Amino acid sequence: MTMKRARAREAGVPLRGVPRALNAITDVAGVEVGMTTLIEGQSVRTGVTAIHPRGRAGLADAIAAGFHSMNGNGEMTGVSWIRESGTLSGPICITNTHAIGVAHQGVIRWAHRRDPEGDAWLLPVVAETWDGYLNDAWAESLKVEHVVDALESAAGGPVAEGSVGGGTGMNCYHFKGGTGTSSRVVGDHVVGVLVQANFGARRELTIAGVPVGLELPDDDPMAEAELKLKRPLPTLPAGGEGTSRSSIIGIALTDVPLTGHQCEALARRMPLGVGRTGTSVSHFSGDLFLAASVAREKTPLPWDQVDPLFEAVVQATEEAILNALFVNEEMTGRDGHRSPALPVGRVISLLERRALFDKR
Repeated sequence: MTMKRARAREAGVPLRGVPRALNAITDVAGVEVGMTTLIEGQSVRTGVTAIHPRGRAGLADAIAAGFHSMNGNGEMTGVSWIRESGTLSGPICITNTHAIGVAHQGVIRWAHRRDPEGDAWLLPVVAETWDGYLNDAWAESLKVEHVVDALESAAGGPVAEGSVGGGTGMNCYHFKGGTGTSSRVVGDHVVGVLVQANFGARRELTIAGVPVGLELPDDDPMAEAELKLKRPLPTLPAGGEGTSRSSIIGIALTDVPLTGHQCEALARRMPLGVGRTGTSVSHFSGDLFLAASVAREKTPLPWDQVDPLFEAVVQATEEAILNALFVNEEMTGRDGHRSPALPVGRVISLLERRALFDKR
């Protein structure tokens, strides 16, 4: 039996801020997360992640929400209404690029089954990143029922990370990436983040301020595959040399009462957490972020008190990405493509070496 790999904090990475008990998006009371993971044969490596901000029972609730696009080579449906109204209703799903329509339909089918007599309209929020290096993205493996299953099985408590749900076939800094989560305590409240991490060039990877990627250039099958093809992979840019052409989806939820504009401001800070891990964000990257408040209190937080939330969401976003990397194991997928696991032992040694140097 394979031992479960430690999350970043447990492995010894010095990270700022205080997480709540689960160190997950489900530390926000009422939030439920469900996943369907599809790993079949040699070419199916995909899935879907479902998030209910106020639980399944809160399907019809409108909550304050805001959206931010750091770079737009990606898709998140439903954001036109979020921008117009500053609100979000219903669940959020994250999957692979070619399955975004399936996930959209899955949300509608699930909602109709829960309330077959209802006449409410839905504008589902579904986001995507590309998993075509490990998964046969043309195979249409994800079905509507897989999405329904993820939505129906969602629960509070610990959240699975790594190669699960929508993150199953994803890569991050040319290591195995995928789903990660984290939280931060802010007074009596909490901010929780979930990411689908599928971005970054190996040389960019930075952990706790240490440019570890520069010390880990070996065993980079994605770069090698690009050279063999003599053309860029869907996850790499023309000209190569390692700038990311992939994406990240970030979802932040909090129990602090906020307005839609404040949620948008919170979403705008999430890329700062992504940047702490090293990426410069390429032109071909889809980096999309959504923040929402599940609070039922109507009086929003005064603007002069929002800075601790900004700090919290930056910290939680950074740690969620690192968790996606640290817990993961190597995966081989379509056409024998391989994504190695982050060499955690080497990374910790590099961090310790820098710590000793800084003490000199």
